Amino acid sequence: MAGSTTNISIRMDADLKTQADALFNELGMNLSTAFNIFVRQSLREGRIPFEISLNQLNAETIAALQEAERIAKDPNTKHYSNVEETLRELKK
Repeated sequence: MAGSTTNISIRMDADLKTQADALFNELGMNLSTAFNIFVRQSLREGRIPFEISLNQLNAETIAALQEAERIAKDPNTKHYSNVEETLRELKK
């Protein structure tokens, strides 16, 4: 590493750390190296180097859910009372 180094302390869930250690070990590095890569890439890009978002549905999923609602409410759509009945119908 260029220049002097310093220690930092990060609090993290123990299970999360175990999983991260295992992943980074598979990638040939330790948690410290992975964190340094993250920080360097953040500085290079001037942002967090990946998208951070809420678990929101994308447009395709929303459209599929709306289509499912329309089908469920359509009185002309055949409805089945159980899986076995549905599978029998599919085998015809």
